[in-house]
Amino acid sequence: MKVSCNLAIEYNSTEKAEKILRSIKVDNFDFVTSKLNGNMLETKIESKSVSSLLHTLDDYLACISVAEKIVDKN
Repeated sequence: MKVSCNLAIEYNSTEKAEKILRSIKVDNFDFVTSKLNGNMLETKIESKSVSSLLHTLDDYLACISVAEKIVDKN
């Protein structure tokens, strides 16, 4: 079985979205694809099981949260 999740996060500026993407892109592997569409960060996560997908999504969102805090601080 193959499961996937599409995630879109809109930021108030393209610059902030670019900084967030640069921060988290190093964590992208074969099962995570992230790209920018203006000020929108679009991500597709694929997995072989629902539980694995949820684990990956949880990790990804934690990384996004940390990156947002760092970008907002600067």
